[in-house]
Amino acid sequence: MTNSELNILISELRAFPNETEWLEFKANNAQELGEYISALSNSACIHNKEFAYIVFGVDDRTHRIVGTKFNPYQKGKGNEDLIPWITRLLEPRIHFEFFEFKVENEKIIIFKIIAASNTPVKFEGIPYIRIGSYKKKLDDFPEKARLIWTKRPPSVFEKGIAVSNVEADEVLRLIDYPSYFDLMNITLPDNRDLIFEKLQQEKLIIKKKQKFDITNLGAILFAKQLDDFETLTRKAIRVIIYQGKNKLKTKKEQEGKKGYASGFKGLINYINDQLPMNEEIGKVFRKEVKMFPELAIRELVANSIIHQDFSEKGTGPMIEIFDDRIEISNPGKPLISTMRFVDHNPQSRNEKLAQFMRRINICEERGSGIDKVIFECEYYQLPAPKFTEGENYTRVTLYAHKTLRQMDKDDKIRASYLHSCLKYVSGESMTNQTLRERFGIEEKNYSIASRIISEAIKSGQIKDFDPENKSKKHAKYLPFWA
Repeated sequence: MTNSELNILISELRAFPNETEWLEFKANNAQELGEYISALSNSACIHNKEFAYIVFGVDDRTHRIVGTKFNPYQKGKGNEDLIPWITRLLEPRIHFEFFEFKVENEKIIIFKIIAASNTPVKFEGIPYIRIGSYKKKLDDFPEKARLIWTKRPPSVFEKGIAVSNVEADEVLRLIDYPSYFDLMNITLPDNRDLIFEKLQQEKLIIKKKQKFDITNLGAILFAKQLDDFETLTRKAIRVIIYQGKNKLKTKKEQEGKKGYASGFKGLINYINDQLPMNEEIGKVFRKEVKMFPELAIRELVANSIIHQDFSEKGTGPMIEIFDDRIEISNPGKPLISTMRFVDHNPQSRNEKLAQFMRRINICEERGSGIDKVIFECEYYQLPAPKFTEGENYTRVTLYAHKTLRQMDKDDKIRASYLHSCLKYVSGESMTNQTLRERFGIEEKNYSIASRIISEAIKSGQIKDFDPENKSKKHAKYLPFWA
């Protein structure tokens, strides 16, 4: 890992409010390191994490950088080097690695440990587990051990088969192949064999002797009718328009029929046609415009498609339109913290799907989409979007225009935090002036912006660039993780 990647990783790990069952902070004490590697690897498996981490040099209570004197090259038992000694006594011999670098001029060491897979990891013949922040013997928790033994390796949705053993004519009936060639800016071949050759190259179909399988990737992107695919019909995108600000009365509900790629343009047009109009938005526009910027809608709908968890049965992406907001949700918890959506490269469960949708320009390049959403909300002087992680879903809420007086404390803090993130990833810093511009506050009222900044600092979401600077009017501010 590069220094830049390590600095991002340490910021993310420190951002957790407490140690987790797959994350341990230590200062110097390396005793029982092999047991901790066993415990955290097993816990990472149970909690669906790819890796577990042990971090030396961070206080386990405050998560402050304190530095470490731990030396990974020291001797273990029997005068054997520590790391080879631990590796030899792990069963199975899972992969782990460590990285030594500096943060705030203090030495930090991170152990990155791969999660157990189907077999509990033992150290010196004993498997361990984390229960809260405590290391325990796994044998005392048989239900936890059972979870590891029965854990199935993650399947790749796109490689699954939506329908198998169909004739060539049936493939052409089920798949909107002209849409594929149109979106790829490729001339539709006159020769049918060339059409099939291209669809096979893209892994949209697989040839089996004289017949074909249609993959989940091919069906979910280019189905003429998702109802033709029994396993995917509930993954259709739903748009629901409510009367008022709650779900008591539904005005209209529409369910998409086409695959995501072939139906995306029509879906976005339909959503925009349903959005209310605003006669005036802030000081930027003084004319009738849509309540929400189309670019933001487009990006968030695309995100809901590519980041959904297809293993969550019976539900798909959903767009709900209220009088004062629009909520865009998808099944599955996010793979990264909602607090890091702006700066972090997205991690997708469905990388082939995401890659394909980037190729046909349905979604933005890695890491830039949410930035654009935040920028559009600021440009239109809308409240900041809200990112919500539920038990089995992820939701983004865009709000209609509010004056500063109409915004509550959470609205203002959220806007300040996301503004600081946007400035940081642009190589700039948030100041009283930039926040005033974001909220449309006149210069003479800089103290209003100062109070908002003070509340955001108290919340722990932003921090002073230079805490020693006494001039708050010209001070700079950063997101907490910077």
